[in-house]
Order: sequence, then structure tokens, then C-alpha cells
Amino acid sequence: MNTPEAWSNDRSDGSRWQKLLGRGRGRAGGAQQTPTPPPRETYPSPPVGPPPGQPHYSVPTAGRRPPVATQTPPSASQLSGQVRPPQQGLPPQPRRQQAVEPSPVALQRLRRDLGRSRVIAFINPKGGVHKTTATVLSAAAMGTARNGGVIAWDDNELRGTLGLRAGSARHGRTIRHLVEHLDQVEAAGVHLPEHLDEFLRHSSDGSFDVLAGDEDPKLQRRLDPTTVLRVLDILTRTHGIVCIDTGNNVESPNWRTVVSSVDRLVVTTVPREDAAFSADWMLDHLEEGGYGNLVKNAVTLLSMPTPNPGPLLNDLQRHFAQRTRACAVVPYDPSLEPGAKIEFSALRPETRAAWFEAAATIVDGL
Repeated sequence: MNTPEAWSNDRSDGSRWQKLLGRGRGRAGGAQQTPTPPPRETYPSPPVGPPPGQPHYSVPTAGRRPPVATQTPPSASQLSGQVRPPQQGLPPQPRRQQAVEPSPVALQRLRRDLGRSRVIAFINPKGGVHKTTATVLSAAAMGTARNGGVIAWDDNELRGTLGLRAGSARHGRTIRHLVEHLDQVEAAGVHLPEHLDEFLRHSSDGSFDVLAGDEDPKLQRRLDPTTVLRVLDILTRTHGIVCIDTGNNVESPNWRTVVSSVDRLVVTTVPREDAAFSADWMLDHLEEGGYGNLVKNAVTLLSMPTPNPGPLLNDLQRHFAQRTRACAVVPYDPSLEPGAKIEFSALRPETRAAWFEAAATIVDGL
């Protein structure tokens, strides 16, 4: 594996910001077409329920109430005996809502023995592309399926928000406090998990742990490559999967050290040209730095910020499926729109099922 020092600062003009539509890699040249208006239909939900004959897994529905049947005249299908209309004089009975559950196959993939601890970094140098959201929800899906053993680390050097959005507020300790006591924690021996736990927060449902970032911008000078590697060593000794929410500076020694140490990169983006161009440019940057194998084995995660997927979704899926190992799409969910605390159980059932599938795609092949 390459080292951060192996990165080259000599960048050619031809590697910058390649056009994805009409001029991207592996596509014929030509003028870029004006996108057509977005379709009216909403993004299709994942399949409902497990396949016949497969085990049945229960997923909490976070208090969602089933819709209540109204007293409308029976339809032709009802009159034909497929669905019986409510009996005369009795109040209508509520219809039972069929829960959307994670695929048993996806759960099997997530529960697979990985052999050793694995490090997964969520990357894109542009802000607002759901890096933190993807880190939190991927960790939640993995931790739920694997019954723990997962940690999410906010390694954004300038005031990351993962600790605020993902963890319980049982204390205010952050990566800064861990770095200050790094020698004592490393010397804890068999008591390492208990000592480390003093600096961790936990997700509200207990499915994963959180190492929060710090608000002090001066901390970035202390997170030098050696310190980053020491923290990673501790996390991989105590957890089976380490999910890292990275910063936006691809020239940062911290960012380079993380990339040099991961088992898989997850490229997070949304279906917008500026976000996709940023991700594509970053992949070029990685390939030029000697990380072509990481790029080829990366997973692209396309996250929907609105109910309507927009006209670029299919183009971006095809493009990043060619550049990376796989491309997963997760739907919009209204509970994420406020940008507040992220609760995995508060997502719509179909959204949770999609995140289980995306998390399984991320760990496939590790």
C-alpha cells in the first residue's frame, strides 16, 4: 500500500474536473445536452418483505401508525371477493401495514466474518454531499446487523458534526481528549476497551459507538499522520468495523494518512453536477497518487436529498458503476431533512431496508 508521502504534487491540466455527461470517461464526446425536466414519479421503493421461504426478521417501525380504511364504496375487486367491504353498521377496521424489512440475504452479507478489523472511509472533498449522514446510517445498519462492534469516527478536522448528530450526549469528550490521554489508553492492555469507552459516545439505539470530532480548529495541527495511525490502531483493536467521516482537504496529511490505511473507500455524492464533478475529480486525484486499486474497489453511494431523483440519477449511476466497484442508491427520507439528530429507527421502513442493502454492498468483498 502506498504511503501519504508518495502523493505527487505535479498535476496535469487534463486530470481536472472531467465532464460526466457526454464527455466522461468511456463515453463519446459531444456537446452537453440540456437536462430534461425531472419526472413526476417518485423514487421507487425497495422490494417489500423477504422472499418466500426466507427467515422473517422484525424491524421496529418507530411508532408509525397504519392507515385507516375509509367508508368509500367498494371497488370492483372488492365486489368480486378479493377484499371484503366492511360489514354494515360496524366501523371500518384499520388495514394492516405490511412492514418493509431488510433482505435476509443483505443481513447475511453484513454478518459475514470479515477475518479482521476493517477500516472504511467516506470521502468527497465537497461539503453537503451527505458524508456524515452516510457514515452514521452505514454504521447503524452494520451495527444493527452485527449486534455491535462498529464505531463511527468524525475525522473532519474543522468542526465536524457527526458527534452531535449520531451520539448520545452522555459527556462532552472528543478526539481532542483522547489524543491528550493517548499514552495512558495505549498502555491499558487488556483493559483497553474500558479505557477507550470513557472517550466514546454511543448511538441512541446502542448499535454503534461514536468518536466525536472537536470544535477547536487548532486540533488539526495535532492530528499528524503518526497520531492518526495511533488512533486507528486503538479503534481497530476494539472494533470490528471502523467508519471514518473524512474532511474536505485532499492535500491534508490527515486525509492522506486515512486513505493510505483504509480497506475500502465510499464515495458519497448526491445527484447534482457539482457534487458528481467533485467526486470524479477526487477519483482522478487518487489514481494519480497511486491509489488506482482503491478507486477500482471503492463503492459509490448516491443519496437522494429530495423525493424526486432528478434527471441526472441514471447517468451518474452508469458513470460511477464504471469507475468504482459498485454504485448504491438510497432514497430520500423526511426525517433527515431538518439536519438534526439522526435516528435509524425513525427512518421509513423502506429507507432502512435500502440502507441495509447499501451497507451490505459496502462490506461485500472485504
